[in-house]
Amino acid sequence: MAAEGRRYLKQQLGLGLAACKTVWLVLRQKGPSQIQFWFIALAVGIAAGIAAVLFRAGISALQHSLYGVEDVRMLHTFAQSLPWYWVFVIPIAGGLVVGFILHRFTPDARVRSVADVIEGAALADGRVEQRAGWASAAASMITLGSGGSTGREGPVVHLAAMIASRVSDWIKADGITGRDLLGCAVAAAVSASFNAPIAGAIFALEVVLRHFAVHAFAPIVIASVSGTVINRLAFGDVTEFSLGTDSALRFYVELPAFLILGLLCGLIAVAFMRACFWADDMGNLMQRKTGIPRWLRPAFAGAALGAMAVFYPHIIGVGYETTTAALTGQLVFHEAVVFAILKTAAVAITVGGRMGGGVFSPSLMVGALAGLAFGLVATAIFPNVSGSETLYALAGMGAVAAAVLGAPISTTLIVFELTGDWQTGLAVMVAVSMSTAVSTRLVDRSFFLTQLERRNIHLAAGPQAYLLAMFRVGKVMRPMDHENAAPQEQLLTLIEQGIYTDVNATLERALPIFERTGLDFVPVVQLAPADGPPALEGALFHVDALKAYNRALAATAAEEHS
Repeated sequence: MAAEGRRYLKQQLGLGLAACKTVWLVLRQKGPSQIQFWFIALAVGIAAGIAAVLFRAGISALQHSLYGVEDVRMLHTFAQSLPWYWVFVIPIAGGLVVGFILHRFTPDARVRSVADVIEGAALADGRVEQRAGWASAAASMITLGSGGSTGREGPVVHLAAMIASRVSDWIKADGITGRDLLGCAVAAAVSASFNAPIAGAIFALEVVLRHFAVHAFAPIVIASVSGTVINRLAFGDVTEFSLGTDSALRFYVELPAFLILGLLCGLIAVAFMRACFWADDMGNLMQRKTGIPRWLRPAFAGAALGAMAVFYPHIIGVGYETTTAALTGQLVFHEAVVFAILKTAAVAITVGGRMGGGVFSPSLMVGALAGLAFGLVATAIFPNVSGSETLYALAGMGAVAAAVLGAPISTTLIVFELTGDWQTGLAVMVAVSMSTAVSTRLVDRSFFLTQLERRNIHLAAGPQAYLLAMFRVGKVMRPMDHENAAPQEQLLTLIEQGIYTDVNATLERALPIFERTGLDFVPVVQLAPADGPPALEGALFHVDALKAYNRALAATAAEEHS
């Protein structure tokens, strides 16, 4: 027995030494490059954090200049004292400027936001548009500064993504590195915007990269922390919202109420998202029917917002003052309901009018108002087993935002970090889980992924759905001079029968031809500019298309599990 024990210990010692040698070899070969990348991630995080702080400062400066308010967190209270015509005119003027910027500097007069960053991570090796992105940042700043009813996180995320894209181009980063840098920038931007380092890192992984690969975690955390440091240097270590003191969950028997609140918030989130999409569709329809120039569309939206703001200035800007009022129980039931409906309408008008801004902060406001209204009813019906109605406001805030973003983990953390209240996690988690369970069955997982789905970009279903759109037929086909090219006579016959695919088409468009015809290959043609005959370029073989698809799936799986 003693000999066997010594032999076993010797064997384990040998395995341990071999493992140490392997670790040392990895450190020597890959350690310096990895450490270098961490410094790059740190620099990107600092730059993204500074950009987020400057963007926030720019909005404050505009609101101060246009509305004359000293404390922008009290914007709607101050706006009540202004002449009604001034409150009405400012959003119109902002809309005119936004319309000119987007018409002049973007191809489609559309603001770039989080959805475009997600698209860049999935389909463009972590790159996003630069020219349209800078125009979108300017348009969003003007929108929010002049009374637009959206949030600042969407533009800030895209602004940070542009920084990461430029760095990726400078260092000639591959797809994995480019996506990691994109995640670093997004994490830093979110952290710097909300003073939420944990949630910023998780948001980048959960929403933008949509995986939790180990290789991406360390640099993203480094960038997220750096963004938080930038925020705290600029604004101090303060939370975005102030809560009342009575926010503890009183009894476990109250948890079913939060389940019901979560279900309600899921439906409210769906209504919020669909209102935005409906407004966008109606704006497109009215633009086609009336022939209104696209640069005037934001001004019409500004007129509608101005008319609402004359009577309800609560809709102006991000809405932190009203959100704080809801979280501290300063509103009565009918105020909470009316403000939630009006804010939803105002956000839909802003988004449908092609102005600028994001949806996260408005969803926080709508959720807090809905939660407060529910809490006022619940605590009135069951006063003996109920805690504070402000706890329902906090849970509702997280539940609606989580459903809109499709990010239950990071949104739960953001709610904690925004409020500094870590004692109500159980109630928030219950509400968030139910709201996302409801909303994901009624939309394509989130507001952003549904936006992309409406553009025929199928990211919600996963890599198996969108990877085919990344491959052009011309990159996969066999040209006519290939050693295993398809017979030219058969290809010409198929072209005469109308069976072919464009050289610039994607595999997403080409593969259904194989399913429909049962062929092993189809002709690839260059379409003539007029009505001329298509020019034969080569053949796309079914097996080649499937091999390319399989390699892409394997590479994606390797990245997500590395």
